[in-house]
Amino acid sequence: MLQRWWQNLLNRTRSAASAQAALETPSGTVIPVSRAGQWLLLTLGLALAWVVGWGLVVLNQEAIRLSKPTLADGGATTLLFRDAWAVASAAAHYPIDQPGQSVGLPDEWPRSHPSYEGSIWYRVHFETPLQPTTDKLLAAYIERACSNVEVHLNGQLLYRGGRMTEPVARNCDQSHVVPLPTFLLRTGSNQLDLKVTGYPIERVTARQRAGGLDEVRVGPLQDMQRMHQDHEFWSNTVSQVIAGILVVLGLFALGLAWVRQLSYLTYFGLLTIGWSLMTGRWWINELPVSNASTEVLVAMMFAPMTAFAIKFLLGYSGHGVRNRKARDLTRQVNALLWAQCLLLPLSLWLVGVNGLFLVARLWYVLFALELFVAIGYFLWHSGRTRKPEFWLMSVALGVVSAVMGIELFFQNGLLRVWGVHVTYFVMPVLYAVVAVRLIQVYAGALKTAEGARNQLEKRVQEISAEIERNFNQIAELRVEQIAEKERKRIAADLHDDLGAKLLTIVHTSDNDRISTLAREALEEMRLSVRGLTGRPMVLSDALADWRAEVVSRLGQSGIEIEWRNSIDEVEEPLSARTYVQTTRIIREAVSNIIKHSQASHVVIHTDVHLEHHDFLLVIQDNGKGIPMELDGRLDRGHGMTSMKHRAKQLNGQCLVESGPGFGTVIRLTLPLEIAVVQQKVPLEHTQAASTASIPNGAQGSPLGTTP
Repeated sequence: MLQRWWQNLLNRTRSAASAQAALETPSGTVIPVSRAGQWLLLTLGLALAWVVGWGLVVLNQEAIRLSKPTLADGGATTLLFRDAWAVASAAAHYPIDQPGQSVGLPDEWPRSHPSYEGSIWYRVHFETPLQPTTDKLLAAYIERACSNVEVHLNGQLLYRGGRMTEPVARNCDQSHVVPLPTFLLRTGSNQLDLKVTGYPIERVTARQRAGGLDEVRVGPLQDMQRMHQDHEFWSNTVSQVIAGILVVLGLFALGLAWVRQLSYLTYFGLLTIGWSLMTGRWWINELPVSNASTEVLVAMMFAPMTAFAIKFLLGYSGHGVRNRKARDLTRQVNALLWAQCLLLPLSLWLVGVNGLFLVARLWYVLFALELFVAIGYFLWHSGRTRKPEFWLMSVALGVVSAVMGIELFFQNGLLRVWGVHVTYFVMPVLYAVVAVRLIQVYAGALKTAEGARNQLEKRVQEISAEIERNFNQIAELRVEQIAEKERKRIAADLHDDLGAKLLTIVHTSDNDRISTLAREALEEMRLSVRGLTGRPMVLSDALADWRAEVVSRLGQSGIEIEWRNSIDEVEEPLSARTYVQTTRIIREAVSNIIKHSQASHVVIHTDVHLEHHDFLLVIQDNGKGIPMELDGRLDRGHGMTSMKHRAKQLNGQCLVESGPGFGTVIRLTLPLEIAVVQQKVPLEHTQAASTASIPNGAQGSPLGTTP
């Protein structure tokens, strides 16, 4: 609700700034925001960060208070020592002959023994009211002794945490449980001596690794072991588990960075892995190097860690992606970040071992300021583009500010956070939250990319199918064009060569029989030429041509003809192929009537079925019919068989019904082939090679007779 209210407020306050250059977010959405709105949004983000940071400080203080057990925690038999007698000495046993002082526990050497390096003996006295039994052993519990501790009971050495000479074992993060043997305990007063070896604060790079001793407890062994296990779990085990999770997240981020080619994911992966190495308590307690070398190595890691964090924030905000000036600034920032990775160890080397803490503290303050600036810039940029990361990073700013504030106050001695506190676990949780957000963004981008890929594949398939169809159409058209060209060439050759010779025979022959045969051959050639040219015609014109020819031929043979048209004007198109084949079927039927039927009357009926796009032609005579003994012979010849074959080629049928003394009925049903005709080029004008150019002298044939 707050975000919606804020967006509505920005919409109302946006005026002149909307005409300026729009800011493009990583998702590609351009959303201009006024400058006043940017500052107001940044103020809200900082306020949210302050609230989160203050809450973290309060939570940290409460966690520290609750983590400190009191006298009642271990029962009536548990003793808590808050004071001890301290003597600075490196002797093998407690130096009773040297002066000491009373110190409060926890004892921090920077306060009680400034600049001291070596060993300090602590002595506490306790009394056992009864002689302990074997079934109820006592133990001493030391939550923290930095850098290492050695325990004596009544002058006898009981426990040593590791090497007590240089290089001293680094056990600042370890707790210690020392069983107190029954035979060494006295009924009454007992002396528990602790020898702590550590380093002054000047020779370490963090205050928590300076010399010191925490409170000491003596109680039942089981209770002390339980406290030790609880401390180890929260201080070491949990840290190692979280560090392992961070390593997995870091490797996952590096994998995404390699797949997606996103540099900011690389920096985030390196940042999480580096943090896990620094805080995971993976280090060996007894390193074969000096304390100064170890401290320098630890401090050196903060410089690249800071660089990784800043580079991640700048890259994730989109800084320097499209603006050339921003890219130049990015190169300068890169140079400074990597330069300080060299300057940090160089400065520590120049000041020497006695100035490590001072120089490291200055660097920590500088790193904290750099992170504040980077997070502030991210908030400013994400506030302008209204990215969802604005609210996430506002909370992150509060968390980081609180953690760094607590750490800086502790390093400067202004805050005491001795022991385990909540800030140890806040930063890993913060890394996990940011990692989850990055995975969410990647999942959304992956889902979008998957949808786009599916759409692209679908579009590619559609285009491929369309290309294939076009290719097939082009191939068919090319074949048709070649065939059409070849047909026209053959038609032209027939017309120019054979047609001219037949026409010469028609006009020069003195024999009527030869002249008639030549005229029939000329008409057949004209029909063939017409079929080769492929020009369609209207069905009404075709019916008129067929009627004229049939009436002429039957009339010359003395046979009456009755032509019945169900429809006078039929505008349906008829392909040239259908026209030619139908003409030959009709000619064959008329020839059979003239030669074999002995008919005196013929009725021809035509009908057009517009809904089925076909037409029917029925030829009926009153002749003697087809004798049974001739039926097979006619089918084997070129008569009825050729008619049926031609009809079948046109996807039609030709049925013959006949009987002796009942005449013959021929039913011809043929499709109009509208789809084929409509793909043809409209009727062309008569070409020079068309049959219309044949001299009029040839039109004296019976085929030229009109009804």
